Amino acid sequence: MPYDGHIRPLDKQDTDVLTDLEEPCNLVVWNDEVNTFEWVIETLMEVCGHTAEQAEQCAYIIHYQGKYAVKNGSYDDLKPECDAITDRGIGATIEVVAA
Repeated sequence: MPYDGHIRPLDKQDTDVLTDLEEPCNLVVWNDEVNTFEWVIETLMEVCGHTAEQAEQCAYIIHYQGKYAVKNGSYDDLKPECDAITDRGIGATIEVVAA
């Protein structure tokens, strides 16, 4: 549609395009020598909504690999969870998924 000088509201197609441009991110938790497996597992369950089994698997991968992407989503969705994890003394970052 050519621009006619008038402002028009966004339609569904415009909104879908804007949503598609948001870069996917990973919430990465880092290994350390301070936090226990139990604390990391409890944190993943409470903050990220993992099941006990998911949280335990993530904790082992974090321990042996040094880090692990425990959740993916948009930056805005992951930021509060990242903050909650770091507030508990566990290292966490948000990384943009490489295209």
